[in-house]
Amino acid sequence: MGALRKIKTKRRTRDYDQVIADVDSSRHLAQYKASKDPEDLPGLGQHFCVECSKWFESDYNLKAHTKGKNHKRRVRLLQEEPHSQELAEAAVGLGVVENWRGHIKRADNAADKADKMEMAA
Repeated sequence: MGALRKIKTKRRTRDYDQVIADVDSSRHLAQYKASKDPEDLPGLGQHFCVECSKWFESDYNLKAHTKGKNHKRRVRLLQEEPHSQELAEAAVGLGVVENWRGHIKRADNAADKADKMEMAA
C-alpha cells in the first residue's frame, strides 16, 4: 500500500489556495522559490509557470506548456473566487454574505421573514 501512496503524491502540484497566494503576493512566490535549490530544478530553475507551479527545462517547453489544455484549465480554475471562511459559515447559516449582485443578504431566512412581518404590521 505504501508504493501506491508514493505514486499518487509523486506528481502532486501545489494547491489552488497556495497558487492564488503566489499570484497575489510576489513575496509569497519568492519564499517558495527560495525553498528550492536551483541545482536540483530543471533548467536551473529559470523557467517557471506560476499558475501551475512547475519548472521547465527550456523557454520553448514553457511556451508549449502555456498553449496546452492543462495550463488553460488551471488558469480558468484560478480565475474563480477561492473558498473562504466567510463563505463556509454562510453555507451553514452563520453570518452575513454578499450575494452575486453585491447586495448584503442574511444567511438565515428566519430573520428575513421576521423583518418582513414587522414591516407589514
